[in-house]
Amino acid sequence: MKNKDIYDDISSIKTIMERSSKFISLSGLSGVLAGVYALIGAGIAYTVLPPYNNVITDYQSAQTAVFYSYPKGLDLVLFAIAIGVLLVSIGTGILLSAQKAKRNNQAVWNQSSRALLNAGLFPLVTGGCFAFILYIGHHYGAIAPTCLVFYGLALVSASQFTYGDVKWLGILEIILGLLALMQPGYGLYFWALGFGVLHVLYGAIMYFKYDRVNA
Repeated sequence: MKNKDIYDDISSIKTIMERSSKFISLSGLSGVLAGVYALIGAGIAYTVLPPYNNVITDYQSAQTAVFYSYPKGLDLVLFAIAIGVLLVSIGTGILLSAQKAKRNNQAVWNQSSRALLNAGLFPLVTGGCFAFILYIGHHYGAIAPTCLVFYGLALVSASQFTYGDVKWLGILEIILGLLALMQPGYGLYFWALGFGVLHVLYGAIMYFKYDRVNA
């Protein structure tokens, strides 16, 4: 009995330390919904994009040929779709994570969530600046891969302050981004796969592994 009590005490101490050092209020359902939003956004973007006349295999033509033939202002439409998906995803994530934190009698904004934000923010901001430079230079074919790679780096960096599963999502995003760089002209498909399908799968795993158990 004494040994069992000791193990129980150690387990309790470990849980308390983990709660104080890691942000465990991330909502798996928000990941699923973020993926759904991304797939909807990709579907809308696909409907407004002119069809390819031929499969583009040359890297330079993949960056310029299709986009230069777009109707005026289409790049702003695509940008608005991406920003809309981002804002709705962030809003949903904050709302559902706050609700989960409340159920667990935790503060959603604490030392661990600040550390999580600080760790992930630098790669995200760097990636955003890099993507904007690509846009200015008309290197459109590299924008989607860049978003995937830097988003993956942000997840890997932030994963030390939350569930370890986030790290694997980040690694998969990086791999997808690198593959997208080798397949110019298919950025939208990789974007939908990375931000859409992977998020749905990740969110579902997180929900059944953590959220439903603790509900």
